[in-house]
Amino acid sequence: MWSRAGLVVLVVLALDQLTKKLVRDGVRVGDEDAVFPGVSIVHTKNRGVAFSALEDKTAIVVVVIALAMLALLVYVARNAGRPGIWVPAGLLTGGALGNIVDRVFEGEVTDFVKLPAWPAFNLADVAITFGVLALLYVMDRSSDADADGGPASAAKQANVGVPDAADGRT
Repeated sequence: MWSRAGLVVLVVLALDQLTKKLVRDGVRVGDEDAVFPGVSIVHTKNRGVAFSALEDKTAIVVVVIALAMLALLVYVARNAGRPGIWVPAGLLTGGALGNIVDRVFEGEVTDFVKLPAWPAFNLADVAITFGVLALLYVMDRSSDADADGGPASAAKQANVGVPDAADGRT
């Protein structure tokens, strides 16, 4: 599980840093080039987090991200047996590291994908977004397995050690 998550982290981090370097080297800050209808490549700098919140508070941002990553890693370690947990672990960690690398070495995050009526973002942001969705899916799928015959469901059917929802008895 950990090796697969690590591979996802490395792929996300490499692609994120490569695309940001291409933008930093090839697109002037403030320029915008339409790629497809409704999708543009821009070069913007973000000194905060989502939608520039906590702008110019790099130390606070890094601490908050580090705490969130610690919480994620604890959750993943405690739930390592859940099928597919390595996917959100890798996506979320890779995305977070991609933006932290920018903050540490550039003092700001390079954003470059622009959609209509939406702030610019980067591949690390995409990985984080899909990582959250994947985590919700893995959590929901595990809950469904419990309800549909997983260990907790089997224990409840046998009336062993699982509280009854109606009266709290086991």
